[in-house]
Amino acid sequence: MKSPLNGTDTTYDVLGIGFGPSNLALAIAVEEHNAGLPPEERLNALFVERQPSFGWHRGMLIGDATMQVSFLKDLVTLRDPSSDFSFLYFLRERGRLTDFLNQKTLFPLRAEFHEYFEWAAGRLGHLVAYDHVVTAVRPVRDDSGVVAHFDVVCRDPDRPGRTVSYRARDISVAIGLEPHVPPGVELTERVWHNSQLLPRVAEFTAAGTPVRRAVVLGAGQSAAETVDYLHRSFPEAEVCAVFAKYGYTPADDSPFANRIFDPEAVDVYFDAPSEVKQSLLDYHRSTNYSVVDMELIEALYATAYQEKVAGRERLRFLNVSRIRDVRTRPEGTLDIRVEFLPTGEQQVLEADVLVNATGYRPRDLGSLLGEAAKVCLRDDGDALRVDRDHRVETAPDVTAGIYLQGSTEHTHGLTSTLLSTTAVRAGEIHRSLVARRVAAR
Repeated sequence: MKSPLNGTDTTYDVLGIGFGPSNLALAIAVEEHNAGLPPEERLNALFVERQPSFGWHRGMLIGDATMQVSFLKDLVTLRDPSSDFSFLYFLRERGRLTDFLNQKTLFPLRAEFHEYFEWAAGRLGHLVAYDHVVTAVRPVRDDSGVVAHFDVVCRDPDRPGRTVSYRARDISVAIGLEPHVPPGVELTERVWHNSQLLPRVAEFTAAGTPVRRAVVLGAGQSAAETVDYLHRSFPEAEVCAVFAKYGYTPADDSPFANRIFDPEAVDVYFDAPSEVKQSLLDYHRSTNYSVVDMELIEALYATAYQEKVAGRERLRFLNVSRIRDVRTRPEGTLDIRVEFLPTGEQQVLEADVLVNATGYRPRDLGSLLGEAAKVCLRDDGDALRVDRDHRVETAPDVTAGIYLQGSTEHTHGLTSTLLSTTAVRAGEIHRSLVARRVAAR
């Protein structure tokens, strides 16, 4: 897509950095707000995205993998159940509504939910500039010295080596998470992060590269899904799961525990003292971090037991263990040294593939915001101070706003990076944007 107007030509009311589900939900809220309004009352919005097209965890769109949140926690329903951007409206458009209902499930296929996201993003193509990598966010002071705007500078996809700048009164930062690997790990053709699982397996399969043993490091949902997928994809290979736990921990998706993801729980968390915030995170980590759906745990155990009965064990679990070293052999395969933690005993596994299913971490906001980070206020722990409406607290001489969608677990709780309150959060930011624009008139 060609670049929209340069920032010197247009001032946007809001500019979104990143166009994953969070800013997509905000774009929908803006689009619905603007419908039917005269031009002077509309919000002028633009979203920039580094990818060439919409994509959400494409590398883990395993064919039979399902969502871990209800389809009702889509991009709009908890904000406006009557919206025609809902998952159910999408199903009707695709002619699958009755078929989906006949499944009697709240959890659609992950690939289908991605199709839903693509469908919604496709309806908002006029608001998005793809293939735009943000290189700087610069505060812009007016004649009185007040920071009234931000200039968002991107690499210009139409002119290599050049940049394009967009000016906005407010920005919404939703850059998601980045893959995390253990310190010292270098990703190669045979050492992957699970975020690249599907394309990497496809490359090995297409090239006919033999896989006799694959090792997976990690104990969360993605790790268990990776183990299962590799076991099915390479039917002659041994697949070894390595993790420090004794076994996979079941996810706590019980009704009362799930209330931690209710929109109202964000209010409770935000107003709580810091020690209560920490205790809530500690108590409820089992709803999201390093846990696995019980159905998948049972399926993996059943497979391992069936193989033991048959006398050919391809699925191995190296529990209470840690990878200590990875070396590449002259012929390209890997020597992976694994330590059994209770005794210190070590063994070396010759493997063709090592997959690090070791999670994700927040991207560095300081590097992204650059000069703009200097006008943001921080708490005693050097974390950004964020108001309830998801706007970063800034210096007194700043009227332009920075909204965060993600990187706010310390202020807004576990749902900061999850889909559970995406629609509600988008509505809160949208209302704040409208109120600020009205107040500025």
